[in-house]
Amino acid sequence: MSTLRENWRVAVLVMLLLTSAVALFVPGVPPGTSTDAPDQGSTSEQLTNLNYGIQLSGGTRLRAPIVGITAENVNVTQADSTQLEQTVADELDLDTVDVRVRPISSERSTGAVEVVTKNVTHQELRTALENSGHQPTNVRDGVTPETRRQMVEAVDEKLRTSALSGASVQIVNVPGGQHFLSITAPDRDREELVDLLNERGTVKIYAVYPGGENGSFVREEVLKRSQMSDISAANREGVGWAVYITVSPDAADGFAQRMVDAGFGDGAPCGNYNHSDIQQTTAGESAGPALSNDEPGCLVHTLNGEVVTARGVTPGLGESFANGDFANDPVYVMQTGSSENPAETASEIELNLRAGQLPAPLDLSEDSGSSLDPALAEQFKQNSLLTGLLAVLAVSLVVYMRYKRAEVVVPMVATALSEVFILLGFVAFVQYPLNLSHLAGFIAVIGTGVDDLIIIADEILQEGEVETGRVFQSRFRKAFWVIGAAAATTIMAMSPLMVLPLGDLSGFAIITIVGVLIGVLVTRPAYGDILRNLVLDED
Repeated sequence: MSTLRENWRVAVLVMLLLTSAVALFVPGVPPGTSTDAPDQGSTSEQLTNLNYGIQLSGGTRLRAPIVGITAENVNVTQADSTQLEQTVADELDLDTVDVRVRPISSERSTGAVEVVTKNVTHQELRTALENSGHQPTNVRDGVTPETRRQMVEAVDEKLRTSALSGASVQIVNVPGGQHFLSITAPDRDREELVDLLNERGTVKIYAVYPGGENGSFVREEVLKRSQMSDISAANREGVGWAVYITVSPDAADGFAQRMVDAGFGDGAPCGNYNHSDIQQTTAGESAGPALSNDEPGCLVHTLNGEVVTARGVTPGLGESFANGDFANDPVYVMQTGSSENPAETASEIELNLRAGQLPAPLDLSEDSGSSLDPALAEQFKQNSLLTGLLAVLAVSLVVYMRYKRAEVVVPMVATALSEVFILLGFVAFVQYPLNLSHLAGFIAVIGTGVDDLIIIADEILQEGEVETGRVFQSRFRKAFWVIGAAAATTIMAMSPLMVLPLGDLSGFAIITIVGVLIGVLVTRPAYGDILRNLVLDED
């Protein structure tokens, strides 16, 4: 028991090595990994749980600005925001989905209005606001911080819901004050990623019914995404495919009443009208005489502005709207019909309903990202492993030439390698994707670690014989103060690189800092215990 008490630092090192081995090699141990999920950064295709970035697994990185212009310092309250949104949309001849008002709130001292389309200039937005009685102090390129945050959340949800579930997304600041959305998709080609992001994923459900002036029809959006509580997987439904939508309980009665008011309470079939009229009409407005007053209306489903289906409702569903039974089983079926690729359309509707539409499009024409072929990435991985082995071999030879004592050199090299192994276990556990810059950090950790171990060995062995444990502890403390000061200097020097948005340099700094902390807190003290046993045993 006394031996264990004296060598508890070695025991901690052994426990961390075992824990790292579990994190590295036991399938499904790191959070978010699964043995049957092949898209998590290619982890299921390798022997370890390490997660590789695009530089070591291949893939695509997109980095593009968010489309939009923002008018700042607009004096608008929450109560007036909806009306101002509609007014600006009408002035600019846009759908309200492309106009967003950020009213004054507890989080925002001044209001803002943003337009997320390329078709509006700064002056046009300023004029539209002035015509509505507002005087913005500035109109600039870009969107508000709230929209940037929502973009990250929406794209992340799309990536996780789609086949690109191993991807990641973040906002990157670039010189000049611009904000780019950076998306990294390991082991995926650019076309897959662009196809997912090119469309904003806007799914709308309209009621189109007679009642406008001069025999025109009215188009009204009757069910919004915020009123849906559950979205089913795309399923085959007769000759087509369908997505089952569960309306939230607090919205079910209102939805049913809107359907009754629009004339869908009797379950009538769809009337005969021109689809193009619907696509060209702003929601809530009247359009040309596409429906006669004696024809029933239609429910229209659109995906990114394109009509997917236009149909009536079944008699049973219409009756449930009318008698209030719909609230007891508020399930609405969105069908894709028997058109071309109905299964693909249904899957796209499901994805967009689950993830929600993107708050704004991306300007992919200004993409500054890159792609890397998986074969070339595999070559980088092999070269990195070879570089690491050569670094260990070179360090071992230098240390042996200095001491020429295997009992000193072997524990030193083994301790340095254990530090790298623990760091690998940490990286595997947190699922941090490794790139080339991170591997450079590992090599830096090996170098600084061996330097510190040499300081310990020199301080203890080069000042004469070690006769007692007290003498050993005194010399070790003296060496450890030097090591601690050097570690603090390294951490302070690397900290700016870690927190600043400097891309791959941030990863290098993170790996180096974590490695230094592991060394100072675990491996250096453990090497001291090992060396004490060796030195005192010799005497």
